[in-house]
Order: sequence, then structure tokens, then C-alpha cells
Amino acid sequence: MIVQVAYQAPSTKKFTIVSESGSRALVNRVLHKLLEGQEEALNAKNRQEVVLNDRNYVTLITFESSIERPCYVLAVRPKINNKFLYGGTIWVDAADFAVRRIEAEPAKNPSFWTIKSEILQTYIKAGQCWMQPNNHAMTAVRFGGKAVLNIDYEDYELREAHLAAAATFVYTQ
Repeated sequence: MIVQVAYQAPSTKKFTIVSESGSRALVNRVLHKLLEGQEEALNAKNRQEVVLNDRNYVTLITFESSIERPCYVLAVRPKINNKFLYGGTIWVDAADFAVRRIEAEPAKNPSFWTIKSEILQTYIKAGQCWMQPNNHAMTAVRFGGKAVLNIDYEDYELREAHLAAAATFVYTQ
């Protein structure tokens, strides 16, 4: 499935399916459900319930110096059982306070058919913005081995107005 996504900060995403191929059952039961989950996650109530803060997560903070850029390493554990929360490790850029990497598992098993899911998301800095080039998930399936989902984000188009807004964004609790 190739999907074009138009995003406008802070929470508007429009998904347009460009093409689909392969098993109709897989496309309809898995890939379309993933898109529905993405849209559901953008709901204002859901966004508030999954914000990375001390109300939703318990965090342990360490500091890691790297060759690229220093970052804070957060071990996050969800306080509530919500299908949009996750537990694992998050790397946060020490200068920009932007998420650089996430290695996690969903707090709640998303389906009867899955046993365990592991998620890896990476982010890179492009100008003033942090962009996600890749999302990788590996899931142990109850009756049949494992499933691997790899999402590559490409062809980002940034507009000057959005760059200025991104550069002045301030997070408050």
C-alpha cells in the first residue's frame, strides 16, 4: 500500500491511498485498519491521553552522549492500559527536546491475533523540523509466525509558513 499523507500542525492528517497490491484480506483487514487507527489516534481526547507526560507515563531519565548529538534516554512505562500508549525506551535530543528514536511495545495488545509487537521509530532533523523517515514493527502472530511492517516516509514537502511555526513551537503542560 502506498499512502500519501498531508499533515498540518498540530493534528490534521489527510490520508490518500495511492495504490494497493497483494492479498485483499491483508489489505482490508490489516492495512486499512492501520490507517483507521492513525485517524482515531488524532482525535483530541486520544491525543491528550497519550501525551508523553508524568500523568500518562512513569519515566526514568538518563543522559547519553553520542557522536551525533547528546540525548536524554527515557524508560517509559504507561500508567494506564490504553491501546495508543506504549512501553519502552525513547531517545530525546538534548538541544531540541525532540524525539529521535522510539523502541517500544504497545501497552495493550491490539488484537487477539497478535502475541507481541515490537516497534522501532526513528526521526531525523531536516532544517528546523524533525521528520520520521521510518517506522518498523515486528509482530508475533498467534497462529503463524511473525509479521513485519515497514513504513518508509519520503517525499516530504515543507512550506515556509510551517517551518516558521515549527521553529517557534513551545510545549506546555
